[in-house]
Amino acid sequence: MDTISNEASNLNNNLSRMANVPEAYRYFTLDQLKGALKKMYLIRRFEEEAEDSYQRGLTYGTMHLSIGQEASAVGICMPLSNADYITSTHRGHGHCIAKGAEPGKMFAEFFGKETGYCRGRGGSMHIADVTTGNLGANGIVGGGIPIAVGAALSIKHQKKNAVAVCFFGDGANNEGSFHESLNMASIWKLPVVFVCENNQYGMSTSIERSTSVKNIADRAVSYSMPGITVDGNSFSDVASASVEAVARAKSGEGPTLIECLTYRTRGHSRSDRNRYRTKEEIDAWAARDPIPRFEGELLNFGILNETMIAEVREAAEREIQSALEFAKSSPDPDPLQVANFVYSS
Repeated sequence: MDTISNEASNLNNNLSRMANVPEAYRYFTLDQLKGALKKMYLIRRFEEEAEDSYQRGLTYGTMHLSIGQEASAVGICMPLSNADYITSTHRGHGHCIAKGAEPGKMFAEFFGKETGYCRGRGGSMHIADVTTGNLGANGIVGGGIPIAVGAALSIKHQKKNAVAVCFFGDGANNEGSFHESLNMASIWKLPVVFVCENNQYGMSTSIERSTSVKNIADRAVSYSMPGITVDGNSFSDVASASVEAVARAKSGEGPTLIECLTYRTRGHSRSDRNRYRTKEEIDAWAARDPIPRFEGELLNFGILNETMIAEVREAAEREIQSALEFAKSSPDPDPLQVANFVYSS
């Protein structure tokens, strides 16, 4: 962790004497907790502005929003540094921001601009940022899982103090790549953390209709690794599980499977007409929104006050508006260079 300031050190000392404080808060400084809240705001506002831009005809194609899943992305990435890797999914905007991506470059990629992370060639589902260890999103269900295992194998051979984290949805847990990857990672004790964001539906099919086990984390026992199911809308629960799994991986003890129970309040994609779930179900999960829940914890434990939270929220809003302006004013790619940057050389 970064050097802890006197203020944050005092805060952490106070927290250690408070029996009811979530364990996860003891791992981080005041600035890190404020940063986590800001990232959750950034993810939410990025997704809302992305949706609005699509509806206004500023973007094309489709998108997969993760509104309601912010605690999962941010909590998992809390113990990670730029030396650690992640692989993502088609619903990956939140993972990008949680790992340190700049919203301006993300919007630019979303709008197909030359200043985007992939120079406008990747779009919503294929944002990558190797400078922060983000190996990229993947439109193939379960496609990022074996990539993360490969990254972890590379880490082990190079004897690096790093970890690879793989995000995937509940729909991927029935893919062959999931089972093959967990088996291989366990045999070789690779430094990889498998993170299933169980948002209850694979496209329009509920988890109850597609998966034989009650909890996806139960499948970890078949591959001799720990499996833990956490409340994916609780930042503290997710962060605590991530800290433990990352430490385990880096100490040479092998992989962990974390299942984050969460929910996407929007449809699978922009073409989703939401006929497979009820308004009552959506509203019930919306009432468990991870952002006000995290705010409430920070307030109740005296970590932040209302003014500090408002300042963090306003800073995130300014960053999002600046990012939008950057993307809108960025140049389109030159059609004569359409084949450039498509393949690595």
